[in-house]
Amino acid sequence: MKYFLIAGIFIASLFGAHVAHAATLSLQPSSGTFSVGSIFEISLYLDTQGATVNAIEALLQFSPDKLQVVSPAAGQSIIDLWVGQPRYNNSNGTIELRGGIPKGVNVTEGVVSRLRFRVKGTGTTAIKFSDKSRVLLHDGKGTDALNQTYNAVFELVLPPPAGPIVVSETHPDQSKWYSNNTVVLIWEETTGVEGYSYVLNKEPVDIPDNTSQGIVNGVTYRELSDGQYYLHLKALRNGSWGGVTHFAIQIDTAPPAEFPLEIFPSDRSIERQPTITFKTTDKHSGINRYEIKLVPLEKSHVTVKEYQPFFFQAESPYVSSPLQLGSYDVIVRTYDNAENFRDTTARLQIVTPLFQVIAEDGIEVRGFGIIPWIWFWSILILIIILFLLAGWFFKKKYLVLDRESGVRRLPHAINDQLSELKKYQRKYGKLIVLIAIGSLTLAAFATDTVFAQRPEFSPPVVTNFSRNIANDEIFYVGGVTELPGTEVILYIQNKGTGELRSQSTVSNERGEWFYRHDTFFSPGEYLLWTQSRRAEEVSAPSAQTQFSVSRSAFEIGATKVSYEVVALIVSILLVTLLIVAGSYMVLHARRARRKHKEFQKEIREAEESIRSFPFEL
Repeated sequence: MKYFLIAGIFIASLFGAHVAHAATLSLQPSSGTFSVGSIFEISLYLDTQGATVNAIEALLQFSPDKLQVVSPAAGQSIIDLWVGQPRYNNSNGTIELRGGIPKGVNVTEGVVSRLRFRVKGTGTTAIKFSDKSRVLLHDGKGTDALNQTYNAVFELVLPPPAGPIVVSETHPDQSKWYSNNTVVLIWEETTGVEGYSYVLNKEPVDIPDNTSQGIVNGVTYRELSDGQYYLHLKALRNGSWGGVTHFAIQIDTAPPAEFPLEIFPSDRSIERQPTITFKTTDKHSGINRYEIKLVPLEKSHVTVKEYQPFFFQAESPYVSSPLQLGSYDVIVRTYDNAENFRDTTARLQIVTPLFQVIAEDGIEVRGFGIIPWIWFWSILILIIILFLLAGWFFKKKYLVLDRESGVRRLPHAINDQLSELKKYQRKYGKLIVLIAIGSLTLAAFATDTVFAQRPEFSPPVVTNFSRNIANDEIFYVGGVTELPGTEVILYIQNKGTGELRSQSTVSNERGEWFYRHDTFFSPGEYLLWTQSRRAEEVSAPSAQTQFSVSRSAFEIGATKVSYEVVALIVSILLVTLLIVAGSYMVLHARRARRKHKEFQKEIREAEESIRSFPFEL
């Protein structure tokens, strides 16, 4: 009966009418430092906070590569009846505790279970409650009363050295990750030592064999793969091997995983403060921080207050400060705990509130989407043609009615208007064909985009520069130097004309440097390379990087007319023709209707004359 009672309580909890929050579950101690190979114990406590509960479901998670459960339950417990034996899985890192108190319990520090763990690896680890943990009230409904859970975080370290003291000039901090995969290890040199035995592997605690590897007090390992390594060392003195020292090395040479940037509400938006979200992972050392930079691509509206040329730390989601209209490159840089980093770039456009003219795509109508230029112009031309055909139909009907009624002359004013309309028809009829051909050619015109190649990592390092650059956008480039305060010389050469220009900038206290050109580049192919200079010393040139500047604007002397402006002019012209064609149709429709009424009136008058008076042929 007790088993049915407990099972009924858990089933009822799934269909509880309401949720009341009162109880807490906690792990004690909540922190501490333990060495590899040791065993420690923690207790799981229940605080009902004045409520009476009768069932507990505690689901715990831990890192199986760092901890191993020795015993899931020990000692006294407030649980009267376990619903199945406490279970644990050292492969998945889970513990399941389910039990009940049929008569209910009201406690502040009730011990649910005591858990014992063995330390397997080093680092920081957590033992935490799953979101599926529950504490059920003794109310006959199985109401979940769990309000809060308190997890535990522990530092796991190697045992204190029992043999020679080991240090490393390349990896001095055993808890830190490094991007250097060459490891130099040195141990203390003591008198009377006849030899050393050591081994490097991935076991936190191990004992090297009893074979001496000489009396040299150091070793160098090169080109190690990423991961955690441990040196195990012991010394031979007076024919006996001493204790073992364990030394940890953590290597991560790979940058974080590639990741996308999401811009809300859109990467082409009227919102002046868009929200940028980003998230990625790192296989070995983990993510340390994110940094962001917004680079304006417009020549104007850049002020010191609103533009920061270097990266600054940010969290996702990031809401930008108010931006002006124009295009921006959003660059997010993420660092792992070994200081490897990866950059991701996205293009952001802040447009006018009414509509957005997109040079290559078309017109974005608010709340509707993007209408490609070919469709936009085709629809306008089709409407114009329909209006002209309707106007021609009504004009023909008007002429038929005019001929049948015997009225062949129109008033001079109407004749003048028709003559003028015919001139417009002849004039704009040809223009429509020219516009249609031009619009189709313009819509089919595709700007060739050449993605600039990322240069090799050589001083100074180029980490990011403007991509998909056009001749109405500003060029920028940035990177890092080995030492802060280094002058960076940039060389930019036009491959077509051979023109070479050089610019310089200085890296900041973090070694970051950034350059933004103050004018537009002409369309063409370019080469970029850099040099570092400190005092009189100049580095060798870096590898050349090629980038392209595509044509997205017409150049009329010193003035640039963008495709957006051209497209807008063509659109305005088509709309004007649409209005003219509509007016033409309405004019002839009204004339035809009026002539039809006059013709019907003449017929009625004629019939009345026939009925009233004799008629002679």
